[in-house]
Amino acid sequence: MAESWIGGGGGGSSSSTYRHRYRALPDSEMSDNVENEMGKKGVNTSAVGDEGYPGALLFNISTFILPAIYATLSKLWIAQIDSKMVVTTDTWTYISTVTEVINEGLPRASFVIIGDRTSRTITSRIGISNTLIIFQAVLGTLMSVIIAGAAQRFTDTFVPVEVREESVTYVRISAFGSLFGAVDYAVSCATRALDRPDVPLLISTVKTALNIILDLLILSNVRVGHADVDVNTQAIIRLSCDSAGALAGVCYFMYEARKLWIHRPDGEVGSRKPSVLALVTLARQGWYTFLESCVRNVLYLWLISGIVAMGSDYATAWGVFNTIRWGLVMVPVQALEATSSTFVGHAWGVWRHKVGIDTRKPKASRRDIRMIMKPALISVGIALLIEVPLCFTMSLWGTQPFARWLSGSDSVAGITEYMWRTIDWCYIFYAVSTQLASILLATRPRWYLGQSLLSNLFWVLPWAIVVEVIELNKDTAWKWHAIVFGGSLVVSFVIILVVLGAWAWRLMSGRSRLSPVYLVER
Repeated sequence: MAESWIGGGGGGSSSSTYRHRYRALPDSEMSDNVENEMGKKGVNTSAVGDEGYPGALLFNISTFILPAIYATLSKLWIAQIDSKMVVTTDTWTYISTVTEVINEGLPRASFVIIGDRTSRTITSRIGISNTLIIFQAVLGTLMSVIIAGAAQRFTDTFVPVEVREESVTYVRISAFGSLFGAVDYAVSCATRALDRPDVPLLISTVKTALNIILDLLILSNVRVGHADVDVNTQAIIRLSCDSAGALAGVCYFMYEARKLWIHRPDGEVGSRKPSVLALVTLARQGWYTFLESCVRNVLYLWLISGIVAMGSDYATAWGVFNTIRWGLVMVPVQALEATSSTFVGHAWGVWRHKVGIDTRKPKASRRDIRMIMKPALISVGIALLIEVPLCFTMSLWGTQPFARWLSGSDSVAGITEYMWRTIDWCYIFYAVSTQLASILLATRPRWYLGQSLLSNLFWVLPWAIVVEVIELNKDTAWKWHAIVFGGSLVVSFVIILVVLGAWAWRLMSGRSRLSPVYLVER
């Protein structure tokens, strides 16, 4: 038995000292009949159960669509108050992008760690979840303080000069959204991996419902009273509602976690308490997703700073384009990815348990590969059914009037329509590649990092340098930006096919060296 002990030293007595350990179980401790052993734990051995996948997908769609609705409405209300300040609201998105660097680190490792419901006890999975949420809250607090302190510099980079002075306060207020966003994301990832997608739905429902109600009462044309309101009022409302949503999510998570723990199997080992070992367990896989997110988002924000430099109309058009993209394209894509990642993680845990969780070079059969990939392939089919007609419909009829409605500007609507019609077809490739990449995310995060680096370092980075050195103006800028953004989606699709093929081949040939499944005990 391979064991690594941490802690428990010093001069204290053994009765008052906790010993923490990783334990990689050898084959001799596992039941020869894996299905029977999993049955004793109450584990559903089907990667996609009759109700599991559809139910989780329904919850995830509801979770993602509510914030998208609010993002659309908030732009509309700000446009009615002062159309030139619509571009200021995009700084909330850019702050969220900065926060993504920490949000897509350890939390995205949840699917392969917490999502392993076969080898890990429910108690240890809850303990890892608690550790994740607390750690992300600390990181979110630090991020909020840093952004608030650098509000002027942030505004200089991401807000057009026409409204820069008025936007500094908005950025300072919005900066603390990083804290609540980090808690929200950590709770959502952990609870999805625990098969509790109703928790992120509650978070989304609370904050969106409160946002819409308060904006209607305070910001909209039918608001109560005639007090002067501005974009900063919207930031305060949004921050308050995000904090309420995050708090509701934490409370509901604690309630659900307690129910899971009370009904745990008899004799189950592990601790629900946060621990350094749980953090290290997450970090073993989470640093791959952290590095991937860091590279991707730094390049994206670099490109955004160039877009902002093109002036208010161009920057506003990009913000409206993103509202359409996130509101229509990304909702089904994100919901499908979250569902796929959860069930691929479950299937991977089943297979690792079957072959022996300490086996470093297991050999997978074609049936094993199909079982692991099945949730993602289902997501691919659904994504195509949604995205293909959606892209055609928006391109032919919907973009210009929708953009005009959101921005209150004909010139912005024209630019947005041109942007959309240029690269809308690329998002079909994006929808497919995102679902396929979830296989790597929930099984081999190192490979997930690799495919992302190939795309970002060999396509996005070179073109970002080109865009930086050539002299752009608002008439020619989109030609180059379309190459960067649209091209990266197509290139990523090709890369993920190649990498996924290599992933399957190495598993089937027994060439992949897998990390042991380290079980956290206390």
